[in-house]
Amino acid sequence: MSLLEEIAEQICSCQRCPLGETRTRAVPGAGPEDARIMFVGEGPGRDEDLQGEPFVGKAGQVLTKLLQNIGLSREDVFITNIVKCRPPDNRDPHPDEVIACREYLDGQICLIRPKLICTLGRPALQTLIDPTASVMKVNGTVIRQDGLTFVPLIHPAAGLHNENMKQPIKDGFKALGRILADYV
Repeated sequence: MSLLEEIAEQICSCQRCPLGETRTRAVPGAGPEDARIMFVGEGPGRDEDLQGEPFVGKAGQVLTKLLQNIGLSREDVFITNIVKCRPPDNRDPHPDEVIACREYLDGQICLIRPKLICTLGRPALQTLIDPTASVMKVNGTVIRQDGLTFVPLIHPAAGLHNENMKQPIKDGFKALGRILADYV
């Protein structure tokens, strides 16, 4: 068993915060252990909670299409979240929940050693890069910090809730497509 698989097992039995009591299934993440690109969202939704896989609902379908548009498939990337269990009513994760899961995420990043980490949405951006950052201001840009290279992106679900967000989401992923040539 690999260390990444061991982390996944720990996540699936974790009770460090109240989310462990309300989940159907934990969602450790999915993708190759040698992925060059990692996507980090905020937390599992209803479909993810039921299936135990990240980004399998409507937002996941959008993510899959956005990846295809820049020449990637889900099999090329590792996809995970800052919290590994679904927050009730799809609310943002609470700070104590993020802290409880942070060791798992840091372990995944350390083991996979991706060339790029793409944050999806405000919670992931503010957890991994800057607690005051605006995803709208840094969408599709390169940020180097603590020996890691990040590309913040607007969460694909934003376009499902607000028609005006569809173009900025596409623009961020187009920028990622141009960035890939330098890093992957």
